[in-house]
Amino acid sequence: MDHFVKHLISEFGLPLTNPVLVFSLLLFIILLSPIVLRRLRIPGIIGLIISGLIIGPHALGLIGYNALQSEGSIKLFSTIGLLYIMFMAGLELDLNQFKKYLNKSLTFGLLTFILPLILGYPICYYALNLDATASLLVASMFSTHTLVAYPIISKYGLSKHSSVAITVGGTILTDTAVLIILAIISSSTQGNLDGAFWIRLITSLTIFSIIMFYGIPKVARWFFSKLDSEKSSQYIFVLSVVFFAAFLAEVAGVEHIIGAFVAGLVLNRLIPHNSILMNRIDFIGNSLFIPFFLIYVGMVVDYRAFLQGTWPLVIAGVLTTFAIFSKWLAAFVTQLIFKMSSTERQVIFGLSTSHAAATLAIIMVGYNEGNGILDINIVNGTVLLILFTCMTASFVTESAGKKLLIELNESGEGELNETKLRNQHIMVSMNELKGNESLIDFSLIISDPKVINPISVVSVYPNNEKAEMMIRKSRKSLEDIVKHFSGHESKLNTIATIDYNLSSGIARVSKELVADIVVMNDNRNFNFIQRMVGDERDHLMDVCDKTIFFCQFDKSMVSYSRVVVMAPPLCELENSFAIWVERIFRLAKELNLKIELFSTIATKERFDKIGPANKIEAIIKFNEIENFEDALLKYDKNKNDLIITCLARKGAVSHSVDIDTFTSKLEKACPTHDVVFVYPALEIDPLYANYDDISATPIAAGVETIQKIGREVGSILVGKTTKKRRRK
Repeated sequence: MDHFVKHLISEFGLPLTNPVLVFSLLLFIILLSPIVLRRLRIPGIIGLIISGLIIGPHALGLIGYNALQSEGSIKLFSTIGLLYIMFMAGLELDLNQFKKYLNKSLTFGLLTFILPLILGYPICYYALNLDATASLLVASMFSTHTLVAYPIISKYGLSKHSSVAITVGGTILTDTAVLIILAIISSSTQGNLDGAFWIRLITSLTIFSIIMFYGIPKVARWFFSKLDSEKSSQYIFVLSVVFFAAFLAEVAGVEHIIGAFVAGLVLNRLIPHNSILMNRIDFIGNSLFIPFFLIYVGMVVDYRAFLQGTWPLVIAGVLTTFAIFSKWLAAFVTQLIFKMSSTERQVIFGLSTSHAAATLAIIMVGYNEGNGILDINIVNGTVLLILFTCMTASFVTESAGKKLLIELNESGEGELNETKLRNQHIMVSMNELKGNESLIDFSLIISDPKVINPISVVSVYPNNEKAEMMIRKSRKSLEDIVKHFSGHESKLNTIATIDYNLSSGIARVSKELVADIVVMNDNRNFNFIQRMVGDERDHLMDVCDKTIFFCQFDKSMVSYSRVVVMAPPLCELENSFAIWVERIFRLAKELNLKIELFSTIATKERFDKIGPANKIEAIIKFNEIENFEDALLKYDKNKNDLIITCLARKGAVSHSVDIDTFTSKLEKACPTHDVVFVYPALEIDPLYANYDDISATPIAAGVETIQKIGREVGSILVGKTTKKRRRK
C-alpha cells in the first residue's frame, strides 16, 4: 500500500514529469480554455497564452523549467507550432488579389512597414533604453500584422472590396520584409556585418531560393500527380517540405521560420483552398501544433515582472500604444494618397492593427535560440500588445464594416448585375470510389464552402432480381467514398437507389435533391453503333433537365496550367448560364489558374459579370470567335490545359449544327487533354408544358440535315475551285 501511495505521489508530484500526463494536461487545456474564455470575450490566442502562464513554472508550477529547455518535449512541439504558424501565413495569402491591386498593395505594404520601423526605432532606443539590435528587432515587430479581424469582413461579404484587398496584399510585403530583417539580425549576432558576411548571406539565400522556388514546385507537382488519391501521403509530404525548408533556411544562415514561410508561398498555388488537403492542414495545425506554441509562450511569460516596479508596465504601455498608433498612421497616409473615404481607412486600420502569432514568433526568436537580444519584459509586453491590438482590431473592423456596407448599398455600388446563387447542390453519380477520386475532388473545388451539404453521391443500380444484393454491396463502396471525403469540413450525402436504368435514376434523384448540377464520369471510347443510335449522354439529357457536367479526368488537378473555356454563340441567353460559369470561376480561383475564354463578345460581357457577382476573381484572356468551330482553330494547344466546353441540347437557343459534331472533333484534336462537357439545363416554362405532344423536332431535324448538306456541298465546291486556281 505504501508503495502504491509513493508511486502516486511520484507521478503527481510537481512539476509533472510523466510525458503522458503532461501531454494529457495540455490537450485538456487546448480543449477547455477556448470554451471557458469565449464567454469572457477573450480571444482564443490570449486564452491559450493565459492557460500556459497559469500552469507554467512562474505560477502553479505544474510544468517545470526542464520541459521548456531545448531537450524538452514541449519545446519540440512549440517549435513545430511556430513553424506551422509561418507556413500557414504563406499558404493562406491570396496571390491573385495581390496581383490585381499590386500598386496599391505595394504602397500600403511599404507604408505599414516603413512608418512603424522608422518611428519605432528611436522610441525603443531612447525611451525604452534598448540597444541598437534589440531596437531594430522590436521596431520591425511593429511592422507586422495578422488579419485576425478578416472573418468579420468576410461575414459582411466585403472580402473582395478594394480596401480589404489592399490590406491583404500589403501583408505579403510587410511580412517578407520583416523576416528579411530578422534574418540579418539573427545572423549578425553570430558575426560581424562585414563584406564576407553579406557575400555569404546573399549566396546562401540565392541557393536556398533556387531550391525552394524552382526545385520544390517540380517535385511537389510530380508527387501530387502520382499520389492524387492518397490524401494522407500528401499531408505527410507537405509537412516534409515545411521542415526541410526550415532546415535549409538554417543552413543558409537565417531563421527556420523564414524557411517555413517560403514553403507556404511555394505550395500556395499547388494546394486549393477548398480541398481536402487544405482542410487537413488547417485542422491539425489549429487543433494541435499551434496551440502548443501558444501555451509554451504563456509558460515563458513571467507575470511577476509586473509586480517588481512600474518599468515593465511602462514597456508594455509604450509597445501597445505605439503599435496601434503606427498602424493608424499608415492607414491614414494610404487614405490621403489614394483619396479613399474615412470608412475605408477604418477598414484598413482595423484589419492591419492586430498583432498575433507572427509577431509573437519574431519576438520569441529574439528571446530564445541563445541570441539574448530581448529580455522577459519585452516578451511580457508583447503578450499585452497582442491582447489589446486584437480587441481593438475586432471593434474597429466590425464598426467600419457595417458603415462600409451601408455606404455601398446607399450609393448603389453594392447592387450587382448577377444575383448570387444560393442553395447550391451538386449530385455526383458514381457506384465506387476507384477511378472516381478526381470526380469528388473536382466537385469539392467547384462547391461554395459556405453552402451546407453541397454534395450528394448517388449510386444507381438496375431494378432486377439482383437489386437488393447490389444495394447491400454498395454500402462498402459508399463507406470508401465517405472515408475519402472525411478530411473535408463539408458534409457529404450518400444515396444508393434502384431504377429501370442509370439515366432514369439520376434524373429522379436529382429532382428529389433539388440539385442544380449533375457531375458524372464520361466515356471517351464510343464505338460506331453507339454514336449512330445515341450514347449515355443523349439518354441522360432526354430525361434529366439539370445542368450536366460530363468529366474526362486522367491527370491530377495540380498539373493543370490553364482553364480553357469554349462557349458557343448565344449561350449567354440560356437561363442556366450563371450556374455553370460560377463554378468555372470557383475552379480557377481554387487552382490559381487563368481562364482562356473562346466566345463571342456578347458571351464574354456576361461571363465577366458572374465572377464579381459571386465575389470570385479570376484572370481572363479573351479570344473572340464568330462560330463555335473557330474555337478549335484559334486554340493554342497545351497538354496541361483543362478544356471546359459548353454545349447545348436540341431546342436550346444556343444549339446549332456545329455543336453536334464538336465533341468528336475536340476529342480527335485533343485526345490526351482532360475535358469537361457542360450541357446547361433546358428549362421549359410550365405554361407551355401541356404542348409537349406538338413538337417541332422533326422539322428542326430536317432543317439541320439540309444545313449539313449545304455545308458539305459548299466545302466540296470551295475545294474544287481552289484546285482549278492552282492548276492555272
